[in-house]
Amino acid sequence: MSTAEEVRLEEDANRKKNWKRWGPYLSERQWGTVREDYSADGNCWDYLSHDHARSRAYRWGEDGLLGITDRQCRLCMCVSLWNGKDPILKERLYGLTGPEGNHGEDCKECYYYLESTPTHSYMKALYKYPQDGYPYEGILAENRRRGVADKEYELEDTGVFDKSRYWDVVAEYAKASPSDILCRYTISNRGPEAATVHFLPTLWYRNTWIWGCTHEGCTMKANLALDRRVPNKVTGKHETLGESVWMADVGPDGKLPKILFTENETNSSKLYGVDSYTEYTKDAFHRYVVDGEVTAVNPKKRGSKVAAHYILNVPAGKEVVVKLRLCAKGECSGGNAFSSQLFDTVFAARLRDSVEFYTGKIPSTLCPEQQNVMRQAYAGLLWSKQFYHYVVKDWLQGDPESIPPPESRKNGRNAEWGHLFNRDIISMPDKWEYPWYASWDLAFHIVAFCNVDLDFAKSQLLLFLREWYMHPNGQLPAYEFALGDVNPPVHAWALLCVWRKTGPRGKRDTEFLARCFHKLLINFTWWVNRKDPHGKNLFSGGFLGLDNIGVFDRSKPLPDGWELEQADGTAWMAFYCVVMLDIALELAEAEPIYEDTASKFFEHFIGIVDAINQTGLGQGLWNEEDGFYYDHLRVHGESIPLRIRSLVGLVPFFSVLVLEDARMQKLPNFKKRCDWFMQNRKDLGSRVRHRVAAAP
Repeated sequence: MSTAEEVRLEEDANRKKNWKRWGPYLSERQWGTVREDYSADGNCWDYLSHDHARSRAYRWGEDGLLGITDRQCRLCMCVSLWNGKDPILKERLYGLTGPEGNHGEDCKECYYYLESTPTHSYMKALYKYPQDGYPYEGILAENRRRGVADKEYELEDTGVFDKSRYWDVVAEYAKASPSDILCRYTISNRGPEAATVHFLPTLWYRNTWIWGCTHEGCTMKANLALDRRVPNKVTGKHETLGESVWMADVGPDGKLPKILFTENETNSSKLYGVDSYTEYTKDAFHRYVVDGEVTAVNPKKRGSKVAAHYILNVPAGKEVVVKLRLCAKGECSGGNAFSSQLFDTVFAARLRDSVEFYTGKIPSTLCPEQQNVMRQAYAGLLWSKQFYHYVVKDWLQGDPESIPPPESRKNGRNAEWGHLFNRDIISMPDKWEYPWYASWDLAFHIVAFCNVDLDFAKSQLLLFLREWYMHPNGQLPAYEFALGDVNPPVHAWALLCVWRKTGPRGKRDTEFLARCFHKLLINFTWWVNRKDPHGKNLFSGGFLGLDNIGVFDRSKPLPDGWELEQADGTAWMAFYCVVMLDIALELAEAEPIYEDTASKFFEHFIGIVDAINQTGLGQGLWNEEDGFYYDHLRVHGESIPLRIRSLVGLVPFFSVLVLEDARMQKLPNFKKRCDWFMQNRKDLGSRVRHRVAAAP
């Protein structure tokens, strides 16, 4: 019998109910990203900094603290905080940029994902906010002072949490229906004394109107306005999302919060010294709360950004609860929007649904602590889904209503990826440190995802093989810093793992497997043509994910006459071969035409194995004396092994596939070709270990 959450997953997959329309899809860092960078030198960290983020409208996304948004990031919601001492309103997570950190970019905050169901019918997260001033300057200065060999200087090291002088801010979201979201925030004073915090749940529309763009997703201006009949109710209108309703409950003091309005527009007068498009700008709530600038907000109670301003006085060791509600017009249930009966009942039901769902997913053999770790790991995976928007052609050309980007961009970063059109929910490595996809990271995420949301896992694999992602030459996009960089080819392996979860043997989704396989054939061909230029089955590839252990940057061009043959690049292609062979054999059991393709990958794999192990000819990558694989530099005909014992030399051991005799008997054409090959190419056949075993 299906659990309540499994029913929701099925309803969403069958498009009966749009349970995944809303989720934790809001990035935690939009500033400092490549897609927001229109600089001449490609320095994205400096072009749009954390300091500018509060005053500048984003072009390609949004960010916020403990936030949610719809799947197209049209309407966003998050929390903002001020402890009365910070120089800025806390609207987003702070961290050091790549050049600022002694170990590169690093988020300097304490936040935790605690719970999420796959449809995000229930979500829970925690943020720890200091009661004393956040040490922005101290963290920056100390990390700059420290070297690569030193430990990082973290927020906990500053002493700002001493004597537990901080707030625990817990955000919980529960869906009464697909577009009726109950929001419950619990603010706890962990300190030894009573304290005050300004708490501003904030709602806003992503700015999709000011740029003059015409691609999909650009809209007319959206608007939010106070309902004059109901002082705690805001209505919103958006061209494609429709009408929405946002309501704020009374605070712990029994009083309604002040409802503040502004526009999600750049404060050009502050940043550039020119007139702003409007006097009400993105940073208005910071100016109103922190600077006491009462004229910063719109007295007419309308705009594209709104906040409910609660001032919470909380005794030591106590907590208060604030409730809000966001729903599509017509989907809000009647009666008291914040009644204990409604809120408590829905939250209790959704939490119960989550417990029931994960009870069936997490092994009962684990102890309670281990089960909690696994459940929270799934929470981290699910909270890291993010709306990602990047249209390279428009990014290169610039927008009609914006300053034209420098001419150098047309031949610079990602210029050869003009076909790429990304506007999707994608699993991110991390929504602050890596708020952009990395295609090989994604493959590993998906293997975990298929245990809780098989439909999402399948859709992610297909997405990166579609024409608006995959390059016409067959390459998969790597990441926004260099879409044409090369990642280990693990997409096929992830496909096979996910496919085996689609049902018992004989009832699996073979159409899905074949659909992906055909596109992967194109990608495999790209690898062979681009990374084995001499056809010797010895491959390069660049850093291949191992960017921290090389003696030099393997992605950089070598001097004329030099070539690098990589142990891991060659091994990854051997691995790619055996996985594609495995897939072809699975497909061949239903469609014999795939037996020929299986034969191709069988023989190609043996060719790679032979090439990497040709020690006697001095052309392989195996070192018999050391018993290890090394990269080799070929310099004007001379082979120089780079004798560094790292993971590079272990990757070749990944490439293994056992062909059981029972499986071979089902595929007579493939078996016949293999037998011929083993008998007539004994020079290569010696690379294969024979094993006859019954299939499990």
